[in-house]
Amino acid sequence: MPLPKRHLLGMLTPSSNTILEPVTAAMLAGTDNVSAHFGRFRVTEISLGDQALGQFDLEPMLAAAELLADARVGSICWNGTSAGWLGFDRDEALCAAITERTGVPACSSVLAVNEIFARTGVRRYGLVTPYLPEVQERIIANYASAGYACAAERHLDLKVNYAFSEVTPEQLEQMIRDVAAEGKPDAIVIYCTNLAGGPLVERLEQELGIAIYDTVQTAIWASLRTCGADPRQIKGWGRLFRDLD
Repeated sequence: MPLPKRHLLGMLTPSSNTILEPVTAAMLAGTDNVSAHFGRFRVTEISLGDQALGQFDLEPMLAAAELLADARVGSICWNGTSAGWLGFDRDEALCAAITERTGVPACSSVLAVNEIFARTGVRRYGLVTPYLPEVQERIIANYASAGYACAAERHLDLKVNYAFSEVTPEQLEQMIRDVAAEGKPDAIVIYCTNLAGGPLVERLEQELGIAIYDTVQTAIWASLRTCGADPRQIKGWGRLFRDLD
């Protein structure tokens, strides 16, 4: 008897990220024959300095993608948000380059957010990040250029990537509440894959009556769709997995 089909999700992961892997494992715990597999490349600081921007050059990311392809994954996702400040075209080019290099279909957290906005009719969004003001401003400007208005935002003025993982659930929850109250946005985005926002989504969506999209969550949603698996098998992690296939 042949083994059931496995859906192997490849994830490109910043080297200093300690949140996305355990949250991804928790989200996939109730699924059938779905597992995530991670490849790291060096990212330690988020800023607009030359060295920090250079962390997202194509070649280190493609090298990590090639190693993931050895595991015969069904998709490779860039589980990070750098296109928010570098420009959405960077993720479009990265996904195309991954597929050209490995033959594996590719996706990204940020491109997934943008697709979700388009499919759900979001025009005004709330933005929650740990980033520096200048990074936050760049993200807001890029979304404005794409036709999306930031209704309210909160950021923490941090640049060390590891430090993002030490933001407490209480801090995140307060930021989300503040954005919801101030801007009354169509949706709120927790825009960093090293923030532990995913476990807060289901409860806060029900309480606030606003869709909340965490970028670890959007990476998993996109990865499942890219490799032909049904995202609706994810239960208890937000309306994204109930409302969009």
